[in-house]
Amino acid sequence: MTALTLAGAVVVGLTLGLFGGGGSILTVPLLVYVAGVPAKSAIAMSLFVVGVTSVVSAVGHARAGRIRWRTGLVFGLAGMAGAYGGGLVGPRLPAAALLAGFALMMAATAVAMICRRGTSRPGEAHKDLPILHVLIEGVVVGLVTGLVGAGGGFLVVPALVLLGGMPMSTAVATSLVVIAMKSFAGLAGYLQTVPVDWSIALPVTATAVAGGLAGGWLAGRVHADRLRTGFGWFVLVMGGFVLLQQAPPALFHTVWGVTALLAGAAAVAAGVIYLFLCQGRRPDGGALRVGELNRT
Repeated sequence: MTALTLAGAVVVGLTLGLFGGGGSILTVPLLVYVAGVPAKSAIAMSLFVVGVTSVVSAVGHARAGRIRWRTGLVFGLAGMAGAYGGGLVGPRLPAAALLAGFALMMAATAVAMICRRGTSRPGEAHKDLPILHVLIEGVVVGLVTGLVGAGGGFLVVPALVLLGGMPMSTAVATSLVVIAMKSFAGLAGYLQTVPVDWSIALPVTATAVAGGLAGGWLAGRVHADRLRTGFGWFVLVMGGFVLLQQAPPALFHTVWGVTALLAGAAAVAAGVIYLFLCQGRRPDGGALRVGELNRT
């Protein structure tokens, strides 16, 4: 167990507590590349780390009244059913294609999160979403999660914010309930055949829990628009990383491959410019004039 592993675990906890997502997509690389844990064991271990951290992080949010319990529990149950179906279909599809599609979806979600302005009204944070709405969203998100094996929070939070109209701080808190349910369900399956080194899992979990408590404390003190924008940029960066990982090594040694990479870089640059223009808009959707931008 190294100090770098524990430091990374703090980041995992902070991410979960602050953004309500990012746990599994950060924990698995941390355990594999830093702690030297075999891949399958790392996945099982990450489910335990993320599940426990999500439960503890949710406590602070629950005390602050930010969790919509009915929405979270129904979404979690529907997500578990969808994830089971995705787990049956996923092994039959090319892994690279699944992850590339997931990365593109992360990028599209990030743009939507960054460009959206707060529209919630006073008192709306305590209003549950219609059950049928939650069931459909839960099954779809669970299906995608089951297909790619990651991304619970990355998909749950945007679904609650963009489709359900839930305030960002409430979506982050509620997503922790969903993530915990899906994590423990997945862990139960992995423990049937995959061993877990508890001498690594327990210290990493304890450190992640500390980070999660700090992240939950920060989440209640960050403006909703800034929190949503920060989440969007975080997802955009992680999506780019996942997409880059799927590029075959031979792509970097051919003219067409380099051309494709340059075209991709140009597309990313155009996306970044668009996002900055998107940020330079009034909350009512109208474009800010140059003088208004200078005053901001």
